[in-house]
Amino acid sequence: MRWWSTANLVSNAGTWMQLTVQNLLVLQLTGSAAATGLSLAAQAAPGLLLGAAGGAAVDALPRKLVAAVTQTVLALVAFATAALVAFHLLSVGGLMVLAAITGLVATLDGPATSLLGNDLVPPQDLPSAIALGSVVHSVGRLAGTALAAVVVGLFGTSTAYLANGLSFLFVAAVIPFLRPVADTAPPTEPVAPRPRRTARTAARKATREPGSAAFFLRRPRLVALAGITALSSVFGRNYTLTLAVLVTGPLHGGTKSYGVVSTVLAVGGIAGAILAGRLRSPSVRLVATLAAAGAVLQVAAGLSPSLFLLTALVLPMAVLESVSDTAGTTVLQTDPPPHMRGRVLGVWRSASTGWGLAGPPLLGLLLQFAGARGALAIGGLIIAGGIAAGALGHGRVLRPAPAPEPVPVVPFPGQRHDSGRPWPAV
Repeated sequence: MRWWSTANLVSNAGTWMQLTVQNLLVLQLTGSAAATGLSLAAQAAPGLLLGAAGGAAVDALPRKLVAAVTQTVLALVAFATAALVAFHLLSVGGLMVLAAITGLVATLDGPATSLLGNDLVPPQDLPSAIALGSVVHSVGRLAGTALAAVVVGLFGTSTAYLANGLSFLFVAAVIPFLRPVADTAPPTEPVAPRPRRTARTAARKATREPGSAAFFLRRPRLVALAGITALSSVFGRNYTLTLAVLVTGPLHGGTKSYGVVSTVLAVGGIAGAILAGRLRSPSVRLVATLAAAGAVLQVAAGLSPSLFLLTALVLPMAVLESVSDTAGTTVLQTDPPPHMRGRVLGVWRSASTGWGLAGPPLLGLLLQFAGARGALAIGGLIIAGGIAAGALGHGRVLRPAPAPEPVPVVPFPGQRHDSGRPWPAV
């Protein structure tokens, strides 16, 4: 697990180095902000359309093999992009193709790497492992963004893609040496040899199991978790946009002020992930409570009259968001049985890509008509109100129906009661 966390830290730093310069590269090639959105859509489309299929493939294949192959392919794509940028051969069409290939490979890589990390710890330590992954992601984001500004300034844009490719290769080199807990635990009792699984038996078993989407929709906890996360993702958490507009607009701050707010957000995210590591068995109710509390703080942040108060509110808001995200990820990866977890993550990828694409346009409209303060306040009220409505509906479903009143029995003529004498005729 230490090796895996180190590899993920390197990979996250490389990914954020590339993401930092990717939009700038598209603008340099096209001069159009619309083309930037189109490149993001090309990369997201495979996850939206094929997420469930990718998760099913991860359930059917060895995770270490899938993760090693996908990481290697992603490295080759990054190296190809670096070479094209360095020799000024990258066109808009080529960039779209490379973005689509990256998105296609990610439909397999995402579930495989997530579940592979879970395999390295005992079940009771899974919440701590997921929390550690959240810390690694946050630290990698900070390090990658900072390194991109230095490295790209010294050596050019292609360096970010080269560094990202090397980070993928580092992960691929570590994977063969990982030892899942199931492979190292001593057997407690003799296990009978399993019958050989042929392609025909595998296909027969697959036809008996429910489809990915059908299985997901039959799990009320997963459906509720998806609803909470969708609301929070669309109407909150896009703080890089809403807080930037609030700080530089109504609060009359500058770039340095927004940098302070962004740093506090990052610190709160790391602190929340560390705190979430103490969770043993988080529930959807806990996720909903934390998300609603964060939404209330978001309303207060939108109405804050000063930068000082906004900064003071941003820290607990980021902590609650991080703990809620970690708890939700733990529920998502532990609620389904092991043989269906890849499919569940695949369905989740499709759904999250959908609300990830729908969120920015909706938030942009809200910012246009209500301003930064209104967008934060209205968004927070929508999140808290939606969660409260869901909780009330859930309570009504679970409330037991009142027992029916006893209906008097009217005997028919000649019927005998317990004493053996006939009832009188009615």
